[in-house]
Amino acid sequence: MDHFEKTLSSKELYKGKIVTLRLDEVELENGNIALREVIHHSGGVTVLALDGDDNALFVRQFRYPYAQTLLELPAGKIEPGEDPGVCGLRELEEETGHTAGRYEFLARVYPTPGYVDEVLHLYLARDLSATRQHLDEDEFLTVERIPFRQAVELCLDGTITDAKTMIAILKYNELRRRGEV
Repeated sequence: MDHFEKTLSSKELYKGKIVTLRLDEVELENGNIALREVIHHSGGVTVLALDGDDNALFVRQFRYPYAQTLLELPAGKIEPGEDPGVCGLRELEEETGHTAGRYEFLARVYPTPGYVDEVLHLYLARDLSATRQHLDEDEFLTVERIPFRQAVELCLDGTITDAKTMIAILKYNELRRRGEV
C-alpha cells in the first residue's frame, strides 16, 4: 500500500543562501490535518576517490554545527540546475586538486527524510590525475590519503562519523567484495 499526505498550504518562513524553511499544512490519509516543517536544500555530491595505490582521498574540515573537525570524503553542494555528476567532478578538483579518468555513480541517499528534502549523490572516482586545489575563499581543509581498508575500519570503529562518507565507503567495500566493481 502506498501512503500519502496531501499538501493543503505552504508558507516560506526563511530563505537563506543554503536552505529554505517552509511550513506546510497537510491532510493525512485518515483525513486528519498536520503540520510539516520542511528544509529545502538543492542537494549535494560526495566522491570516493581512490588513487592507484588504493588510498582514498579525504578532507579534514571544521564543521560549525558540531564545533569540531571531521574527516570526510570530498563533497559539495549542487548549484541550482547543475548535474550532480558534474558537481562531483568539480568538487573533487576544487577540494583535493585531482581529476578522475573513471567516474561512476554509487548511490542516491536521502540523509534526513523526516524534515529535509536534500538528496545526496555518491560517486566513485578512479584513475586520478593531480591538478591543483581551487578552494572557496571561506573554505579551509586538509587533504589526506588513507588506505581504503583502513578507511573501512575507521567507519566501523566510529572514527568517521559523517554519514555520507560512511555510506560511500561501506557500499563500495561491499560491491568490491562481491566483485561488482
